[in-house]
Amino acid sequence: MSHSEKAAIFNKNEAKVNWHDKALWYVREKRDNAAHNVKGWEYLRDTASKIKGNVLSNLDNYLIEFEANAQKNGIKVHWASTAEEHNAIVYKILEGSNAKKVVKSKSMLTEECHLNPYLQNRGIEVVDTDLGEYIVQIAKETPSHIVLPAIHKTKEEVDELFQEHLGTKPSNGNPEYLTNEARKHLRNKFLQADVAITGVNFAIAETGGFVVCTNEGNADMGAHLAPVHIACMGIEKIIPKEEHLGVFLRLLARSATGQPITTYSSHFNKPAEGKELHIVIVDNGRTEQLSREDFRSSLHCIRCGACMNTCPIYRRSGGHSYNATIPGPIGSILSPGKDLTKYSSLPFASTLCGSCSNVCPVKINIHEQLYKWRQLIVKDVKQPFVKLTILKMVGKVLGNRVLYNLGGKSARFILKFAPRFIVYSKLNSWGKARELPKIKNENFDTWYQINRKK
Repeated sequence: MSHSEKAAIFNKNEAKVNWHDKALWYVREKRDNAAHNVKGWEYLRDTASKIKGNVLSNLDNYLIEFEANAQKNGIKVHWASTAEEHNAIVYKILEGSNAKKVVKSKSMLTEECHLNPYLQNRGIEVVDTDLGEYIVQIAKETPSHIVLPAIHKTKEEVDELFQEHLGTKPSNGNPEYLTNEARKHLRNKFLQADVAITGVNFAIAETGGFVVCTNEGNADMGAHLAPVHIACMGIEKIIPKEEHLGVFLRLLARSATGQPITTYSSHFNKPAEGKELHIVIVDNGRTEQLSREDFRSSLHCIRCGACMNTCPIYRRSGGHSYNATIPGPIGSILSPGKDLTKYSSLPFASTLCGSCSNVCPVKINIHEQLYKWRQLIVKDVKQPFVKLTILKMVGKVLGNRVLYNLGGKSARFILKFAPRFIVYSKLNSWGKARELPKIKNENFDTWYQINRKK
C-alpha cells in the first residue's frame, strides 16, 4: 500500500487525527520556545552541521580512531555491514553469555534491523523498557515516531492494553496510575535480565566512549544491573571530540521535546569490573547513502523527530502510514535509498513547505532532498497511467500562456455558476472536507495590469 492509501485508513477516525495533529503541534511549539530562549541558537545549528559534515568527509578515520580507543578501554567492538550481520552478532554474544532474558532501551537501529523478532524466534525474551516502546510492543505494533513511539495511542487505549496484558484496573486513562503500574512490571524485568541492549546517541572518536540519552533512566537501569551491555550504533553516530558533545546535547532535547536537556545523558566509557561491554557498529546501507552527493547530508540526522512534529502531512497521516522504521520527512529521504520501488510514494508525502528544514537542528535540507527524490522516482519507477496523463496535460497548460488563461477563466466561471453538486463532486478531493474560497471575476494578472497604471 502507498502512503496515501495507508493515510486514508488513519484519516477515517477524524477525532483521533485532530488529536494527533494537536499533540504534535504542541511539541513543535515547545521546541520553538526552547530554541528562542537560547542565545546563538542558529550558531549552534551551523556548528553542528559543520561537525557532521566533517565527520562524513572523514568517516573512515574517525571510526578507526573510535575502535582503537574503545578497545583500549576494554570495550569489545564488532562490525556489521548488514542488518542480518548485526542480529547474528548480538545473538552470538547472548549465546556466549547463556542469556535468555534481555531488556532493551529505545534504539531505532535495532528496530531497523528487526532485532526483537529475530531474538524472540530463537527463544530469547526481549522487553522494551522505554514506556512508549513497551506500549507498542505489547500492542504488537511498530513505533509511529522516533521520539514518541506511542503518540498514536490515546491514554484510554493504553488503559485497555494494560488491563489486557498487565491485569491493571480500569482507570479511565489515568497517566500516573498507568505509569506506576508499568514501572512495577518493568522493575522485575530489569532485575531478572541477563543482558541489556541500548542504542547510541553519540559515539566519541577521541575517547572511545558513547552517550545514551533517555528521559526515563531505563538505559541506566538495564546497563548497570545486567552483567552484559550491548550497544548498537549506526556508523554515522560518530562525533570527533568530547568538546563537541555539548553542541549536540543542547540541540537534541530542545528540538525533540522542548526540554533544556534530556533527563539522563549517560556516558559509557568502559565496562564495570566483572562485566562486559560490547558495541556493534552497523552500516546497513549508510555507506551507499553517503555516496549519493545529493542525499549524504541526511546522515547528519541526530534522530530528534522535530521534522515530524512540524510536518503537516505526518501530523495528519500518522507514522504507520509511512511503513518504514523512520517515518516522516527524514524517513522519506532515507527509505528510498534502501528500496526505491517500495518507498517510492514517500517523497510525495510532503507539501515541500520547508518547515522540516527550518526546524532541523543540523540543517539538513530535507525538503530539497524530497524534491530530488521525486525527480529520480519519476524517471526510474513506473508511474500510474492516469497520473502520467494528468501531469502531461497540466504541463501543456502551464507551458502555454493562452491555454493557461483560458483554463483559469473557465475554472472561475464553473466554480462561480455551476450547481454545488457538480463543484463538490468526487473529482474535487479538496472539497471533501473544506469549503472552497469565493471566486472573484478577475485573476491576479488582470488585477495587476489595472492597478499597475495607478
